[in-house]
Amino acid sequence: MSSAPKNSPAAAVTPESLLRQDILSLHAYHVQPSPGMIKLDAMENPYPLPQALREKIAQVAANAEINRYPDAAASGLKERIKAVSGLPAEMDVLLGNGSDEIIQLLAMAVAKPGAVLLSVEPSFVMYKMIAAFTGMNYVGVPLTEDFSLDLPAMLDAIKRHQPALIFLAYPNNPTGNLFDAAAIAEIIAAAPGLVVVDEAYYAFASDSFMPQLGRYPNLLVMRTFSKLGMAGLRLGFLAGGKNWLAQLEKLRLPYNVGVLTQAVAELLLQHHEVLLQQAEQIKQDRIWLHERLVGTVDVRTYPSEANFILFQLPRAGKVFAGLKQRGVLIKNLDGGHPALTDCLRVTVGTAEQNEQFIRALQESIHQYSQEK
Repeated sequence: MSSAPKNSPAAAVTPESLLRQDILSLHAYHVQPSPGMIKLDAMENPYPLPQALREKIAQVAANAEINRYPDAAASGLKERIKAVSGLPAEMDVLLGNGSDEIIQLLAMAVAKPGAVLLSVEPSFVMYKMIAAFTGMNYVGVPLTEDFSLDLPAMLDAIKRHQPALIFLAYPNNPTGNLFDAAAIAEIIAAAPGLVVVDEAYYAFASDSFMPQLGRYPNLLVMRTFSKLGMAGLRLGFLAGGKNWLAQLEKLRLPYNVGVLTQAVAELLLQHHEVLLQQAEQIKQDRIWLHERLVGTVDVRTYPSEANFILFQLPRAGKVFAGLKQRGVLIKNLDGGHPALTDCLRVTVGTAEQNEQFIRALQESIHQYSQEK
């Protein structure tokens, strides 16, 4: 195959010449390699499914018509999701390839020239990244020192910027806390656009805005099943009024939820109680892990209603490296945001994994405790 002549227009085409400058300035979302590690960095359910259920999945996969396109409407899966989520009867759901696709779809839908996407900081980094992808203006309102909502600052930002779209993670990632529900209600009432309450960690939390959907015409609730034990399936959903979802469906790419994901997820949701039992175990494991972190010298631990715990300690970057040397991978948040200086985040693992993490953490802290 011949190459383009040096003086042709094609020869001058480069990423730098063609792509938007704001895209060139971005950094790709980084996932740490984890072969051979105790993986506690990505908020995954650490427990395998019961053998009997795994055998059912194998049968479902074997019978799946992977030579055919999936059900474009995913009708059976949607009905199963409605049945297990306590969705108000008059509400509907839209399915996504994980919640990231839904965030992007929502941003695309409202990205008129000058439109603003507003969230809090620190929070899920994809809100800001997807605002950049879609050409929206991003506004991040700082949380208070203890990572609570700064309601006066939020209301002032809403008044000044008139955001088309607000994302609030509930519980928040990476801090783990539930924001004050009354404050969120005030934000929804004051918002001139959509408010999306992101409940990715709903299975580990004590509260939900799902029952409130009928009260607020501009409220949508987003969830993913990744944290519940389906991270490999990549399935999320958006719940809300049919008037909103009918319009948003126009932007959903056809066949975005594959045959295997639909079939396996529908089966797993028929055994939803198994996943919820695992979530209850993770909540018990979280109590143990939190107590051990509280009792570890130099560690400041933040309360969590998710399946991870945020903690702060001196020389966090070196302690993180020490954990990796000992075969334990968690999330290093130091340097990601000023409020997260010297912060690390650990996913709640199995009892054995949690014990290995605590032992490796104590050894790493001791290793660097003599440094000034």
